[in-house]
Amino acid sequence: MVASTTRLSDSANEPAEVHATRVDLSGLMTVLGEHLYSTPIVAIRELVQNAHDSCVRRRIEEGPDFVAKIVVRSDPRAGTLTVEDTGAGLTHDEIVDFLATVGAGYTRKLRESTRSEDLIGLFGLGFLSAFVVSDRISVLTTSYQEPHRGWHYQSKNGERYTLEAAPKRPVGTEVVLHLKEKFHALADPQVLNGVLARYCALLPVPVFAGGDGPAVNAEPPPWRDEDLHPVRARKARLEFAARFERRFAPICTFDIVDEPNHDVRGLLWVQDGATFGTSDNRNLSVFVRGMLLDDEARELLPPWAGFVGGVLESQRLTPTASREDLQRDEHWTHASRALLSALIKGLETVAKREPESWRRVLLRHNEALLGAAICDDRLFELLADELTVPTSEGDLPVRTVLRRGDQRAYVSLSTRGGFEEMLFRALKVPIAVGTRYAVLPFLERYVERRGGALVQLGTHAGNQQVFREAAVDDDTRKFLESVLARPGQRLVTARFAPPELPLVLVPDREVELKKRLESDEADKRISTAALGLARLYTKKVDDTVIADLYVNLDSPAVTALLGARDRRNVETGARLLRALAALMSGGGENAASVDLAATLSEYTAAVCDLLA
Repeated sequence: MVASTTRLSDSANEPAEVHATRVDLSGLMTVLGEHLYSTPIVAIRELVQNAHDSCVRRRIEEGPDFVAKIVVRSDPRAGTLTVEDTGAGLTHDEIVDFLATVGAGYTRKLRESTRSEDLIGLFGLGFLSAFVVSDRISVLTTSYQEPHRGWHYQSKNGERYTLEAAPKRPVGTEVVLHLKEKFHALADPQVLNGVLARYCALLPVPVFAGGDGPAVNAEPPPWRDEDLHPVRARKARLEFAARFERRFAPICTFDIVDEPNHDVRGLLWVQDGATFGTSDNRNLSVFVRGMLLDDEARELLPPWAGFVGGVLESQRLTPTASREDLQRDEHWTHASRALLSALIKGLETVAKREPESWRRVLLRHNEALLGAAICDDRLFELLADELTVPTSEGDLPVRTVLRRGDQRAYVSLSTRGGFEEMLFRALKVPIAVGTRYAVLPFLERYVERRGGALVQLGTHAGNQQVFREAAVDDDTRKFLESVLARPGQRLVTARFAPPELPLVLVPDREVELKKRLESDEADKRISTAALGLARLYTKKVDDTVIADLYVNLDSPAVTALLGARDRRNVETGARLLRALAALMSGGGENAASVDLAATLSEYTAAVCDLLA
């Protein structure tokens, strides 16, 4: 663009200059053509989209009495890709005003005048993508308004072009891309067929690959076909899902149904691949007005649905300029809510009507569904009695955990086996592994809704429910402390089951956390801000006591120790009991950890003394 200048005068009669903004067309073409799109495949999509809109335009302006058709051909040897349509075609002025003008498009003008929701184009930038992959572009076109005339457009880079009269051809347009050498793979028929089958699956205008055989979009998506028999409909949905699911076979599917505040339709499915709570295999392909816009729109799905895939179509979702992403507007919000609703209703339906599929869903995604159940009350009611939690005795339903724990769900917060494992193995009571994904909040929600109690082992409140403290006289306490407690251990006299267990060493988890945060390794793993806040909390923790030693007054071994008169027997028995407590504790991660070799040595020496 040539700059123009107009001189004005201010109040001091000094001249001011007004300039028209210059446009570096070469730089603009580079930015828009090479950096607007993430993949060269977009060129095929954009040209097919333009061909589709041309067909829609002809139907709107001329009437429906014509055969709409798009044919995409390739010649691997010549390195060419051709997109031909039977649409409206272009006049001389339309080529100049729209095809060869960046940011201008007849589609936008037509949409504004007709309010048609069938038109796809919006920004007038799609044709630029063709220059990214081509050394030269040739366009042959005849307009339905001038069926006796043809025009031939040619350009190498989009900055300059030639336009000349050409012999008339059938009404419509033919675009020929002479591909750059590094993009010759786009002319591979197999690659081309795959791209067209994916991007054009929902287009209403038939699209042919190579001109032979059926259209790549000949079969409508299953949610549009309301006449299918239920058995055939289920099979068709699974087959359709398998076309778009890249890594897993689908277990079951459910439709996304129209609702008043959105126009989203489509299909969701559950993947047949085992997941963990942190797995995120969400994939969602979004079609806007029939053309695939974004096949990585996972954020529309709820974050807990890491095992779900889907395809949806909409007329209202708004694309970005590159048409490779969606604008986060009110339509995006409505679509997200619609998917959440469809997913929950779909899972409820599968649970009722497809028991075999439902069992596979639960088996494959139990851990992920634990997290899902605490995110939505509807899901909790559906899943609460179906899911299992990991315990010291394998994966068990929560109702089984409660029944075997006398309506208490015991949860270990230790990252290693500790006193909990030994103690509750003796009691034959399962302990839930509270450090696993979503287990603790799921159990909290369960006992809140279904009844029962939750006991968090390793916490002060939890330990009080397991070990009932019992008072003894000062002399007895001092005696037990002198023979059983080691430095850093606080002796607590108590009564607990089973009586065969004389004492239990319980590490203080808060002290362990403090030691862990104070280590150098913590500085590497945790952000400075989070680490500072955590250390501010643990600074208040008293780390002089690293473990509580609960002595069972109901134990015959403790009774015998208290009644012993021979000093040597007392010392030998105490050494055995100390070693037993240390071995059963399993140790902690830092201060309360047990020196296994030293403990075994003490135990062996005590046995030898006893036998001697």
